[in-house]
Amino acid sequence: MKIQTLSLTLLLIIFWLLNSGLFKPLIFILGAFSIVLVLFISSRMKVIDEESQPLHLTKNIPAYYAWLLKELVMSNIKVVSTIWQGHLQLQPALATIKMDHLSDMGKVIYANSISLTPGTVTTDVTENSITVHALDKSSITDIQSGAMEARVRKLDN
Repeated sequence: MKIQTLSLTLLLIIFWLLNSGLFKPLIFILGAFSIVLVLFISSRMKVIDEESQPLHLTKNIPAYYAWLLKELVMSNIKVVSTIWQGHLQLQPALATIKMDHLSDMGKVIYANSISLTPGTVTTDVTENSITVHALDKSSITDIQSGAMEARVRKLDN
């Protein structure tokens, strides 16, 4: 059994136990059957791989999530401040930003992290660049500084 299959099995068991709330023999049997069925179908579809279960990210993900949460809070404050100041402060911007040597998984994490951050959205991802629309030009400058890309690169290694 591959490590990704084992990981998915444990994840499904934990998810099922947390959502079930009933701990009776029949329910356990039905839960076990449903988990085996999901694993069988996933295996036949060949969707259990390193991309669907990126275990290499596991050790670095808590630190990245903590940093991203801080960035989300700061961006929320910035967006609210911009909105409260009225239309005069609004300076929307669209920019293409170069990326350096991110894996496909890293590009997805980077693009999604930008889109999660209030006031910015990723509009296009290419092999070595990303296009971002921002509510304010300063958000583009923050992204161009490379701090988020560096965090994603550290997570992805």
